Amino acid sequence: MKDPRPRQKIQGTNKLSANIEASPTVTNHPTLCGGLQRKLTMSPAMDEDLEAGREHKPAEDSTRLATENTENDLSFRAVEAVTVQVQNLSANIDVSPGALAGLLAGRKRGKNDSPRNYKTILHDVNADMPSGSLTAILGGSGSGKTTMLHALSHRIGGSRLQITGSILYNGSQRISSIRSAYVMQHDVLVPTLTVRETLLYAAELRLPPPTSPDERRRVVEDVILELGLKECANTRIGNSVHKGCSGGEKRRTSLGVQMLANPSVLFLDEVTTGLDAASAFQLIKTLKLLAVKGRTIIVTIHQPRSEIWGLFDRLVLLSGGASVYSGIARDSVSYFEGLGFALPAFVNPAEFLVDLAAVDIRSPDLEKDSSTRVEMLKQAWRTSSENRTPWIADEKPEAELAQAKIRKARKHASLGRQIKVLTARILKITYRDPMGMVGSLIEAISMAIITGWIFLNLDGSLAGIRSRQGAIYTAAALQGYLILLFETYRLTIDIELFDREYAEGVISVPSFLISRRLARVFVEDLPVPFIYSVIFYFMVGFDARASQFFVFFAVNLLMQYIAVTLSMVCVSVSRNFAGASLIANMAYTLQSLGCGYFVQSNQIPVWMRWLKWTAYVFYGFGALAANEFVGHTSNPAGRVYDCPSPGDASNAACEEYTGAYVMRSLGFPPDWIIRPILVLLAFIIAFYLGAAAILKYKPVGIGISRARQTELDTSLGKEELAAHSLDGRRTIKVTLQDYSLDIQKRNWRLRKSEKKSILKPINAAFVPGLLNVIMGPSGSGKTSLLNLMADRLHDSLSTMYESKGVLKFNNAVPSPEVIRSICSYVCQDDDALFPCLTVRENLQFAAALRLPTHLSKTQKRQRAESILLKLGLRDCADNLVGDNLIKGISGGEKRRVTIAIQILTDPQILLLDEPTSGLDAFTASSIMTVLRGLAEEGRTLILTIHQARSDLFSHFGHILLLARGGSPVFAGKGVDMLPYFESLGFRCPTATNPADFALDLITVNLQQATKETATREQVRSLILNFDTTNTPLVLTTSQIDTPAEIGSLARSSTPFTTAFPILIYRSFLNFRRSPPALIARTTQVLGFAVILTLFFAPLQSNTYSIQTRLGFIQEFAALYFVGMLQNVAVYPTEKAVFYHEHDDNAYSVTSFLLTYTVLEIPFEIVTSLIFALLTVIAAGLPRTVALFFVVAFNCFAVVSCGESVGIMFNTLFAHTGFAVNVTSVILSLATIMGGVMSLDIPAFLQAWNHLSPIKWSLGNLAPYTLRGLHFTCPDGGEQCGGLRTGAEVLTLYNLDTDPGKNLAALGACVVIYRVVAWGILELKRKRSGWRIRSANWRI
Repeated sequence: MKDPRPRQKIQGTNKLSANIEASPTVTNHPTLCGGLQRKLTMSPAMDEDLEAGREHKPAEDSTRLATENTENDLSFRAVEAVTVQVQNLSANIDVSPGALAGLLAGRKRGKNDSPRNYKTILHDVNADMPSGSLTAILGGSGSGKTTMLHALSHRIGGSRLQITGSILYNGSQRISSIRSAYVMQHDVLVPTLTVRETLLYAAELRLPPPTSPDERRRVVEDVILELGLKECANTRIGNSVHKGCSGGEKRRTSLGVQMLANPSVLFLDEVTTGLDAASAFQLIKTLKLLAVKGRTIIVTIHQPRSEIWGLFDRLVLLSGGASVYSGIARDSVSYFEGLGFALPAFVNPAEFLVDLAAVDIRSPDLEKDSSTRVEMLKQAWRTSSENRTPWIADEKPEAELAQAKIRKARKHASLGRQIKVLTARILKITYRDPMGMVGSLIEAISMAIITGWIFLNLDGSLAGIRSRQGAIYTAAALQGYLILLFETYRLTIDIELFDREYAEGVISVPSFLISRRLARVFVEDLPVPFIYSVIFYFMVGFDARASQFFVFFAVNLLMQYIAVTLSMVCVSVSRNFAGASLIANMAYTLQSLGCGYFVQSNQIPVWMRWLKWTAYVFYGFGALAANEFVGHTSNPAGRVYDCPSPGDASNAACEEYTGAYVMRSLGFPPDWIIRPILVLLAFIIAFYLGAAAILKYKPVGIGISRARQTELDTSLGKEELAAHSLDGRRTIKVTLQDYSLDIQKRNWRLRKSEKKSILKPINAAFVPGLLNVIMGPSGSGKTSLLNLMADRLHDSLSTMYESKGVLKFNNAVPSPEVIRSICSYVCQDDDALFPCLTVRENLQFAAALRLPTHLSKTQKRQRAESILLKLGLRDCADNLVGDNLIKGISGGEKRRVTIAIQILTDPQILLLDEPTSGLDAFTASSIMTVLRGLAEEGRTLILTIHQARSDLFSHFGHILLLARGGSPVFAGKGVDMLPYFESLGFRCPTATNPADFALDLITVNLQQATKETATREQVRSLILNFDTTNTPLVLTTSQIDTPAEIGSLARSSTPFTTAFPILIYRSFLNFRRSPPALIARTTQVLGFAVILTLFFAPLQSNTYSIQTRLGFIQEFAALYFVGMLQNVAVYPTEKAVFYHEHDDNAYSVTSFLLTYTVLEIPFEIVTSLIFALLTVIAAGLPRTVALFFVVAFNCFAVVSCGESVGIMFNTLFAHTGFAVNVTSVILSLATIMGGVMSLDIPAFLQAWNHLSPIKWSLGNLAPYTLRGLHFTCPDGGEQCGGLRTGAEVLTLYNLDTDPGKNLAALGACVVIYRVVAWGILELKRKRSGWRIRSANWRI
């Protein structure tokens, strides 16, 4: 359908013309303030300037801003004035296929391959940004704004990126010579700290050392007021699990943190994204004030309102990576007017310029004309006399630069102060993370009690001696392994804050490492090993001598510190948990095999034997063994246990009962306590120094992933939407009657907090055919209202929701099933898309899963193609969606794909949360065009919006205006809003965007005390006045007006038989194109098999090898952990996508989990066969076909059970770290009770042990591998005591059982574990489907 909106002809000086749509630039709607066509501006003085074809001068505005803010003057010390100059800045990225991509695609790179293919991101950009200026970098999607900002701040790099040109900071090319700060789009904040605490800690680290504590507190309070954070100052930041501050409040807090650095240059990337128009304006005013005081402020910004435009001093306008203007902002309008592109009257200059520099690809003719226009603008600027940056040579001598660095260094906190501040901060974070802190203590207590119970009061028999070795190994290695896993997970979260602060020069590597341990020394580091030692030591029945106990505790304390320092090394190498846990697991496998317990140290193959000296568990296990068997006694034979034969250690039959024999059999020297402890101390120091070196010399910067050839949003304007008459079409009017929401939290002790009101009673109506808009400042409850209407709020253990009032569809109260059937919800984030699938594939799979089963595959495919065309996605249909690692489609295209998926089922109601957030003005306008078209087709669209363009206001059907705290201020038709406020004495100025006017009206100005009082009283009066007029709505019926008709719209999820094959194919495609996922699925088992083979091959047949062979079998228990780690690396991400789709009622839990299982099984089968090949043939087990498949099946079964346990606990607990902790404890207990480490398990635990796959695995492997073996004496003689046959070994360890039955029981465990995992997930989703408590039950 042809776009009906009017277009304006823009003429160029060279007679070139291009059609630029009027709606993005011209505001010509009768619903604007005063009902006339007016321009958007910030003051009457600017009106006169614009009418004369000029821009408002920022000098006058600066004076006014300084006068307005004298009451709230930020108490910063003076900064060095810095001028930033850019000359011929270019950036090119290699988009050639990588080696791995080529390999996966079946290609091989050779000498005759084509040369590397480079894409230009920036091309010969010049800019001058003097001190005291606010510079805006504007441009559409793919124009290079963020790349330029990253280049200016030296935060971008990568082997595939080439940056040329020069950037000078006061004549120096070294950004280290100045003090700068960078505000990222992504907020890196501590969720458990409040806003005030976050800023106070930032002030302690960032403000120059001469400042006093009182000065720092005063500056923090000033920043809180300046950024409008007073209302949330004592609110925790929060995250996706525990709600806290709103997105806008987090954004302002991030800015506050950087402002406290008192920088000379401040870089800000999309700083207003996620903020409402009023908050965005206040924020830019604050930045302008900072610039007036001598700082250089450089921002990229998407959708600046006209008042914000008047604050810019300098402007860099980019198009396709090239500048079309760079200079004084107020001169830009006259510059383009000179080229024949005059700013139309009554138009926001920022929107006009962005539209002017954008390529309009909505049709071939528009694309050709706009491309010609943009190329002309680029050429005009390249040849313009204004495109010259005054150059300041880098003439500073090295001595002066060195002094500048010294001055800059002095501005940061000293090492001692950093340690003090970071220790206090980490201590507070630790206390406020009860799941983490209590999890560590619970892990220590539960492990000590249960393992102590397993090894309870060991006697002096031969079985007791063997069990003592298992108990010592448990204390030395297994407990440390659990700490290693948990600390690795926790560090992958905490390291992000370190990376940011270290990159900013705020903290050093030593301060981070030292403070992390100081903060937890009395919380975790000492209590955890001490509690474990006290409980475990005395339950096992070790010698009660004090000296022996404290040696035991000392070794456990050292192993605790080694675990946390090793985890730091792992996370230093890989910042994600999948990679870090792989490194940790492989490192621990080397440690456990080299320690001397599983494989006798003198029987390790010669080529691997040297590794035992690098294994810290070798020293820890050896020290504890010496402490138990030969320490604290003067007897050369060591401790003598209960030998059944008469005589003492001199009797050869009693040799096996002496501590000296045990030490020899383990391969340890007799005097092995002091030296190992000293070596363990050296390991702690070495690991920390290694981590420090990696963190210092391998910093994490911003890299650029492989890109596609074009950054253009190829979907713009290619929608094929058709307006339909609402007569005869099923339409639904949504009404709210006294609709409210309260929330109540529980703390970690499950005590309820005071109930908090999120939404006050609301009476509102949303009609079909028009855009229904919910507006309000940050914290007004907009998103909460959408979640409540979409039935997406569910009670949890820590949070309970309570709604009151009634939601009606055409005067009928719908059930949750009906809501999910006829409502589609587009979340703010586009994280439910598969990054390794194309746009077309995402849509086709969604259509196959969501559309009714009576439609054929062809009809579903046609429906997907029609939606693809409807939303203008045809030209990007075969591009990958992409993510932060894979460069894919643009942000606007992702938003369109998300909307397309939701409208596949032709929903009558479409809810959208901030659909234009994070998009530039041109793309946002295109998205809103799509939404208008969808509404005109008869749907009821309800959306929240932060920053609305003025030309959209006339399309707002009904408006719900919410003040902070969820109080309604207006609810009614859009055309009635301005007259309503005018009747209350608040007349909209004739030159103001109505949406901006409304938001300004209901926003409390928290920056100044006098204005806060006045605006707070104003908002309160508006709320009270609306309460008196907000009477319940009189409902009118539509085409659907009975509960039966509403209920008939309920849609069931896709049947399993239909969904399962579709999910299998979709997951296979996405998985095949994701190398990280392939690596996570294959490397753990294969790496473990290689290490196992290297240490055990070849297995010997003397009496010393009995321990080695049993250790080889016991190592199969480690596969339990491998399965769990594979699950943690993959399952949480897939679960998040499933939760999204399950909320949309797309398919069942059974379909999802069976898909996950079927895709998991082939990898487990292949890796298990390779594992068996290495362990049976290379290690030296009996080389029979039967044993080969037995070993392969055991590997497969144990890994699968580990995956199942991971599914269970990652489903039960949203806190992945806590889930890892709990899971590790359970797996460790199963490992200990397997049958080799403990020979006499209490009856109660033995009963529970029947649920463990490890019991059945060792129960079949031991008979299959030991029966029929005869063991020779180590010296080749015939006279040696002890066990001589495999049958004797099986009898001693109670493993002489039917291996076939054990094998069958292991297979049953595989099935039962996965069924239990399915049941937990099913119950979890059913519980999430239960409606929150409501005063009105639905029908």
